[in-house]
Amino acid sequence: MVEIKPLSDYLDGLLPALGVNKKRELLRLLYEVVKRDGVAPQTVLPVEKNLNFERAKKILLQKRYPHSFGKAPKSAFYLPKLELDPAQRADLTPHAFSPKNIYIEPAVADSPLARRARERFPAAQFHAWDGQEMVGSPSFSRRNETLVIHREKYDFLKPCPCSAGNAGCGYNLVNLGFGCRFDCEYCFLQQYQNLHAVLLPANVQDFLDKIDGAAFRRGPFDRPRIGSGEFTDSLAFDELTQYSRALVPFFRARPQLQFEFKTKSTCIEGLLAEAGAENVVVSWSVNAPQFIERVEHFTPPLAQRLAAAAQVAQAGYRLGFHFDPVVPFDGWKAAYTQAAEQMAQSVPADQVAWISVGLLRFSRELKKAVENRFPDNFILDGEFLLDFDGKMRYPEDLRQEVYSHMVPLLRRLFPRAVVYVCMEKPHLCSCAL
Repeated sequence: MVEIKPLSDYLDGLLPALGVNKKRELLRLLYEVVKRDGVAPQTVLPVEKNLNFERAKKILLQKRYPHSFGKAPKSAFYLPKLELDPAQRADLTPHAFSPKNIYIEPAVADSPLARRARERFPAAQFHAWDGQEMVGSPSFSRRNETLVIHREKYDFLKPCPCSAGNAGCGYNLVNLGFGCRFDCEYCFLQQYQNLHAVLLPANVQDFLDKIDGAAFRRGPFDRPRIGSGEFTDSLAFDELTQYSRALVPFFRARPQLQFEFKTKSTCIEGLLAEAGAENVVVSWSVNAPQFIERVEHFTPPLAQRLAAAAQVAQAGYRLGFHFDPVVPFDGWKAAYTQAAEQMAQSVPADQVAWISVGLLRFSRELKKAVENRFPDNFILDGEFLLDFDGKMRYPEDLRQEVYSHMVPLLRRLFPRAVVYVCMEKPHLCSCAL
């Protein structure tokens, strides 16, 4: 972990008359270069005769953004105040999901989900929850210590919140849960989730009651797609929730629709207990194995995900895969090519319904959350710029290079699957065709 005080002291000695805002920008840039390259600050910004703020910033911008400097507008370089809090560092000690406190809304106190929670976690402290009292730890890293079982009243079914200006894929969402047992370094929940607990609705039938008669977007698919997994992993808690036992037969009886479980887990017992369905797609988020090992903490490795996918395919389900987020690290082409080929060798290609590709992008607020929770991360070392939708993205030509490699590769390996680019400018989606 890079210490901030020596960098700050070095800047003070180098440019003692800097104002607060100017020093903030230089300190941010100096920190990011030192962290990325593992070098001393003196080698990044050496002593130079008549050095001033403008010259120092130019030197640092060129070193931090060698590909984008001189091409991107100045407004694209996001330089927030550097605020590192060691207390926010993620706890990466392996642990099972075993909440210490379980809050149950009285309206669902006798629900099957509440009963299973009492049976599965007898050592937990159980509390009635009125829907108003804030519960959960102040630390995101301790969110799995608190479980809330509630009756959802509002957020049943909605279109995927694709940013304005992106090419939409017509996805429709049911939000069966909030919070995740995994700890992926890029996860938006660590910035977005303000109640640090796992929330699971007990009234899944109310979600299903909203399906019939609803109007759906279709996108580039033969039928509307409905899926869970926006705010949680679709299957990581399925042993407890048993949502799959209700969802599979419901959608099997509605072949005009498609339902997608989206997961990184291998919790497929509930799916295997039900007869498969052609219009139920079980999708895995996949990535290069070395990326999974380093960034997607507590998740199963790629080989285990693919083994689970092969099992559900044999049970009669179709498959989906999401190469998202792709991170173009050194050697990325070979790594992602090998991952795609491993996928093709592990699962029946004719049962793969769709595959998406998306590069890492995130809100500006997430940047601080990631660097505080994972100060040794490498995912923020790329050249991220503020882009058209207010998100941090790689330069456009790098994104195009990735899509132009990944999309043809996947279409060759999976000729019957719909391969599409996720949350991107329309012309970048078409460049991959």
